[in-house]
Amino acid sequence: MQIECFAQRLLNPFRGVVHTIRFASAEAVTTDGIEWDIYVANDALLDGLGRAGKRAQISDIRYGHWSAEKGLKRGPLYPSDDFRRLEEMGAVVYEHLLRVHRDVPFRFRDPFELWLLDRNDQPLALLHSVRADSETDTRPPLDWRAGMAAQEQFRSAAADPAEPAGVTLTRYVNSLASGVAQWFRRSDDGDGLGLHTLKGGDELRGRVLDAEAFPPLFIATAGMDAAHARLVRDYHTWQAPWLLLLPQLDPATRSALEACACQQAELVEKHCRLYPAIIDRPALQAARVEAALLRSQPRMDKQDEVMPMCYIELSVSADE
Repeated sequence: MQIECFAQRLLNPFRGVVHTIRFASAEAVTTDGIEWDIYVANDALLDGLGRAGKRAQISDIRYGHWSAEKGLKRGPLYPSDDFRRLEEMGAVVYEHLLRVHRDVPFRFRDPFELWLLDRNDQPLALLHSVRADSETDTRPPLDWRAGMAAQEQFRSAAADPAEPAGVTLTRYVNSLASGVAQWFRRSDDGDGLGLHTLKGGDELRGRVLDAEAFPPLFIATAGMDAAHARLVRDYHTWQAPWLLLLPQLDPATRSALEACACQQAELVEKHCRLYPAIIDRPALQAARVEAALLRSQPRMDKQDEVMPMCYIELSVSADE
């Protein structure tokens, strides 16, 4: 049995990346490259369940928490033969973690993507991603969501002033949808092979879309009026510290996102170790210094926080 190291996106909304070291039913996971949680699961409970076992869920047991600074803090120990087997799997993952934790970011291994389609059957918003075709039988929510954090923190002058900007954006994106969602298998060059659909659209199975059909920042703005296109740009501005985790960004887009992300210094400090590339290293280093200074000061009240406005100007091909 091999040890796997991979990255996978956290979606609907996109809120970062989880990096995983997996062996059998044990894994170590991190979202910042610093703090790692190690879990084990008793997969033997699924023996004999056949196809039903694919949908069954078993609870994770916390093996421990590790960071290079503080070392390993173990989880609870259980005196049983089953737990001794889980301990062995956890130890394999932990020992591998010690060897490879500096190698992040790992390669992304979630090429199967579920897209909400617009009324022209084109990808509108990314809903979910998985590692294997067998996982595409999951049933995630089929409406796009800006997320709870966006409702609290995201601001835009293009939003309806009577409600949170995240609510405005969520309602608008879903108003453009046909109601159909489709799974695609993305190739290394970005093209997508259409797989099965959800809520209709059976005739779309088997089609191939070029890479340009899939918006790199997960929301398509082609055909939007100026106000709503600005609303999406503002959302991408707010998401910039997370979007920089994506490996496929072209240099111009990455540079624009870096300029926006540096306005949120603490989030840059949290995620920068997992950025696959950096265009303006001095600017990001300055943001990290700012984050260190902010951590040393008393926290201001949330109502005093204001999201700085910094606009991402992308080429047409990047937005479509």
